[in-house]
Amino acid sequence: MVVDVSPLFTPFELGSLQLPNRFVMAPMTREFSPGGIPGADVAAYYARRAAGNVGLIVTEGTFIDHAAAGDRTDVPQFYGEQALRAWQEVAQAVHDVGGRIVPQLWHRGAQRPAGSGPHPETGSVSPSGSYPGLPGSRAMSLADIDEVVASYARSAADAQRLGFDGIELHGAHGYLLDQFLWSGTNLRTDVYGGGPAARARFAAEVVAACRAATSPTFPLVFRLSNWKAGDYQARLAQTPHELERLLTPLLDAGVDVFHVSTRRHFEPAFPGSPLGLAGWVKKITARPTITVGGVGLDGDLMTAYTAGGRARTVPLDQLLDQFEEGQFDLVAVGRALLSDPEWVLKVQQGRFDELRSFDAADRQKLA
Repeated sequence: MVVDVSPLFTPFELGSLQLPNRFVMAPMTREFSPGGIPGADVAAYYARRAAGNVGLIVTEGTFIDHAAAGDRTDVPQFYGEQALRAWQEVAQAVHDVGGRIVPQLWHRGAQRPAGSGPHPETGSVSPSGSYPGLPGSRAMSLADIDEVVASYARSAADAQRLGFDGIELHGAHGYLLDQFLWSGTNLRTDVYGGGPAARARFAAEVVAACRAATSPTFPLVFRLSNWKAGDYQARLAQTPHELERLLTPLLDAGVDVFHVSTRRHFEPAFPGSPLGLAGWVKKITARPTITVGGVGLDGDLMTAYTAGGRARTVPLDQLLDQFEEGQFDLVAVGRALLSDPEWVLKVQQGRFDELRSFDAADRQKLA
């Protein structure tokens, strides 16, 4: 049976950004930027996906200019004259082939091992000085919080100045913003801890600072997830009501789009409802959502990825059903685009028999 994918190739307007279709390239850490500087090969890598008709590219995570943000020297940074000039060339390469691109701004928090990265002399920070199984961070002071908020705002302003089409804040997978949102890591007793709204305060301040540092129509995407790195059973919110209390401060602060990361996009988020997490976020906020999680692939994608295996490409029937139900507005594709830069173009043209299966070995190639 031929699947009609045309609904996913309708245009979408997001603030000042006009997207030709509903496909987004998901952010994927590659570690191909020696010294934190993306080179011409990185620009070509993103431009090739844009030329393959990806509607919007979200870059790999880029470290903001806070000394405790990053843990590796070959992950790109989004600060410093040399790195920013290089990122401007990446954005231009994508624009030259008609693409659109936003950088993902990242701070690892407690997931940064102390003494690692471009600033090994700096200790690691977290909301409460604790993270399950990861010792070695200290609780952030109010001065630390102000410093990190300002760092995010500088990166947002730089992104707009360099010609990017928006920004994404990485608030998922157990990194710093998520560490404040999640009750499992935020044990604070001040205004930044306690109930869901208080736990969202830090992330909301980051969003508000980025919004103030950019123009009102400059798209601001916020990525969130239930699962955390190393803990796939974690729950950011146990109920829709708790999720609403977490999201409302972010919504009020100026988030334009929520990028909802799940391991499997089709799984219900809460008992008693078929809605996935992206569907719940859209229902609660009335903001556009991006769904992601094994799109177009079979099996347990995370297992295939970490074990160095493969995941076969499968039809998009279920994804299309969710789209027609209004559960999301955009769909992010990760591993499939890693192995097949023309994945979106082939889907649009109905060339399903030409789609390359995901192969974890492709992560080691910059193509």
